[in-house]
Amino acid sequence: MGFEKELEKTIQDLLKTTPFSVEEIKISTQEGDSNIWCSITSSDSSHLIGKDGEALIALNFILKRILEKRLRDADLPYTDFMLDINGYQKKRVDSIKSHAHMLAERARFFKSSVEAPPMTSFERRIIHDHLSGQEDLKTESAGFGKDRKVVIFYQKPSSE
Repeated sequence: MGFEKELEKTIQDLLKTTPFSVEEIKISTQEGDSNIWCSITSSDSSHLIGKDGEALIALNFILKRILEKRLRDADLPYTDFMLDINGYQKKRVDSIKSHAHMLAERARFFKSSVEAPPMTSFERRIIHDHLSGQEDLKTESAGFGKDRKVVIFYQKPSSE
């Protein structure tokens, strides 16, 4: 059994233990994204997502730990994935990428560094991944704890 099948089975097993209804589970990849997307359609999405996505983050964490154990026992390679419920996570990722693009353009225009507001490690990783291919920009995380943020540095291109 491959990673995707094991992932879908693990999601089904985990969600069977909850009182929430799930209409569909769809596993897919998106071009330019290193994650496998696990899209869940549910009429109980508010409970599965929680306030500011806290329940979804916890569900994703639990699912990753279960999968790591199952795959280690089955001797299968682990691949990173993103759990999404009714498109909530995709909208959030798109919003973060849009914000990163705006900050990157600001860094280019002023030819200086720009700081993003404090954010979670998940949000910082999205910005780092999104801007990683830009030759004239470099990203670093700065700060500690809840004040940790991404700093986008403008670098003069080697062709100038």
